[in-house]
Amino acid sequence: MDFQIILMLFTLTAAVILFSFEWLPADINALLILLFLILTGLLPLHMAFHGFGSEVFVMVFGLLILTAAMTNTGVTEYAGVLMQRWTGSNGTTWLVLVIMSVATVTSAFISNTASTALLLPIVTGLARQAKLSPSKVLMPLSFAAIAASSLTLIGTSTNIVVSGMMIQSGMLPIGMFELTPAGIPIAIVSVLYMVFIGRRLVPDRAPVEPDEEEYSSRIYLTEIRLKGGSSLIGKTLLESRLGLDQDLNVLRVIRDGRRTPLQPRASTRLEEGDRLLIEGRRADILDIKDDSGIDIGPDVDLESANLESGDMGLSEVVLLTGSPLLRRTLKGANVRQRYDLQVLAINRRGETLTRKMGEVRLRVGDILLVQGDRQQIATLEQQNIFQLLGTVSHSRPNRRRAPLAIAIFLGAVVVSAFNILSPAVAMLLGATLAMTTRCITPEEAYKNVQWTALIVIACMLGLGVAMESTGTAAFLAEQIAALSGSSHPIWLLSAFFILTVLLTQPMSNQASAAVVFPVAIQSAAQLGLNPRSFAIIIALAASCSFITPLEPASLMVYGPGQYRFSDFIKVGAPLTLLIYLISIVLVPILWPL
Repeated sequence: MDFQIILMLFTLTAAVILFSFEWLPADINALLILLFLILTGLLPLHMAFHGFGSEVFVMVFGLLILTAAMTNTGVTEYAGVLMQRWTGSNGTTWLVLVIMSVATVTSAFISNTASTALLLPIVTGLARQAKLSPSKVLMPLSFAAIAASSLTLIGTSTNIVVSGMMIQSGMLPIGMFELTPAGIPIAIVSVLYMVFIGRRLVPDRAPVEPDEEEYSSRIYLTEIRLKGGSSLIGKTLLESRLGLDQDLNVLRVIRDGRRTPLQPRASTRLEEGDRLLIEGRRADILDIKDDSGIDIGPDVDLESANLESGDMGLSEVVLLTGSPLLRRTLKGANVRQRYDLQVLAINRRGETLTRKMGEVRLRVGDILLVQGDRQQIATLEQQNIFQLLGTVSHSRPNRRRAPLAIAIFLGAVVVSAFNILSPAVAMLLGATLAMTTRCITPEEAYKNVQWTALIVIACMLGLGVAMESTGTAAFLAEQIAALSGSSHPIWLLSAFFILTVLLTQPMSNQASAAVVFPVAIQSAAQLGLNPRSFAIIIALAASCSFITPLEPASLMVYGPGQYRFSDFIKVGAPLTLLIYLISIVLVPILWPL
């Protein structure tokens, strides 16, 4: 064992320690490791930065932009509504089960990275609606996507790489569903483990921020009017799904020609001209303005398709002692004409308001959601009319381009899955088309790119290259083969599974499989064993990257879930052991030694 291999093993140990204790952010640790490899000569300079231009880096970059485009056009929001219908209010267990089931089915036919990228904003939204820490559901999402890689040949590019090496070794390639008999038990056990055990090991790393909860979860009272063309006309309250999908509570239905408001019942059928007194969160109230047949606020006639345009903006203001609005109604104070403001909703902490908004007498501490000229709002604050709490950013999805965003995303996945284009080129082409067709602007796209994850991916790919170029990976493979050569074939099979799992943490899945494959096949030939058994066990092990967050699918949830490196060791190690037990039992049966 030469000095370079010793130094490389030291670097690996140091990397594990740095990532585990997280004295520095993950991206800084990754950059430090890459610089150390360069300065010590373990990684030649001409190879050091290949990770920043690698296919994995470009593919993840394109996927992040495509996912942002899906969110920007409302596709992920609609998908979240559908998943919310499936989950209902059945608790966290059912929510995690549904999320993992959807991720498993999706990842069987597209890459686990693409599946995770697609579902990430949907799952985050579901967690928020369920008042659940995102960390409780994001790790199950990525683990389900990774575990599904063994369901089909195209579940991961690693399977295709191993299949290609099998052809070069004189074996038949892996069939499309050859791995499925082993992949199904692996996927099922992974889902059950995370649903009943794994999610309980995940700490609440990403609690709802107090400020965010204060501002976005505040319950407001507002009033909407149904105009001709509203999609709600003719539906019952139950059919409108205002409560189920948009989390809005209808308090009263005020109908022209009736002296008293109607009590809202599930069977109440809505008519043109009806006014609905509703309460809900700020974001949910603003979202219903997407229906062009709805006016929002007291005595309003908002024709603008956008609540924020030009110098107009949304703000939250609070009424303090001395305000001329106190003890007056919005209608009596003539707020719209006198102050050139539109009051969209009212919040009175701890109290449900049941009167029409225009008839509610305002009190100290009432919070108003207002729309108006930003300069005018600032002027009114100086005049002590109210105290500004903050401006509200409410960018509404461009739903007209939703079909185009879906077509671009699916097109990129299809041309990648059928090898028409490489995954990197397909995703980059899709991202470019999404920006060109204005599904998302370049500014919005770059804002949604998780640069920390990309830096870690690029640097860790450099670590994998160093392990291969210094011969460290091959050295470890040869040592395993030598130690297990005279043992029972099951132990040799186990040794190559464990080695592949260990190497696939710092290295890419394809690289770890490529390093271990020739040594395993040669060992099998020398002992007169079936080389296909070893090829399959390597394919299964190379996709078993749960112990660290260095797998791209895990890196995508690492930041949003606010995980630590040790969280993946704690949750992923038992799952890796379970998958090993399944593999070591099924592989000799399905592919006899």
